Amino acid sequence: MESGDAAAYANRRADERVAARFEVRFNQTQDAARALRAYSLNISAGGLCLLTRKSYDVGSHVRLSMVIEGEEFHLTGVIAWVRDEAEAIGVRFTDMSDEDRARLQRVVDSFKR
Repeated sequence: MESGDAAAYANRRADERVAARFEVRFNQTQDAARALRAYSLNISAGGLCLLTRKSYDVGSHVRLSMVIEGEEFHLTGVIAWVRDEAEAIGVRFTDMSDEDRARLQRVVDSFKR
């Protein structure tokens, strides 16, 4: 991605991302076996960036479980981008309840303090 493209992409985000490292589990059995150590790099109320050695296609759907600051989340998402050289993927959350979004926003806000 060119630097101008990256800036344009960053500006499309509706939610501020904050740096945060925590373990993320994939709920699909085949994914859990291959991605035992998926860790976040950053998160927002709308998505997160994960380090994972498993390759994903943009548009693939995933189900994730994570505990952040003592709050447990079970979320669905779609792979928004893939950076193979960095073993990183971007996940945009989908079908999130208003309650989960509010809880996640509170957790994200706690990282800003």
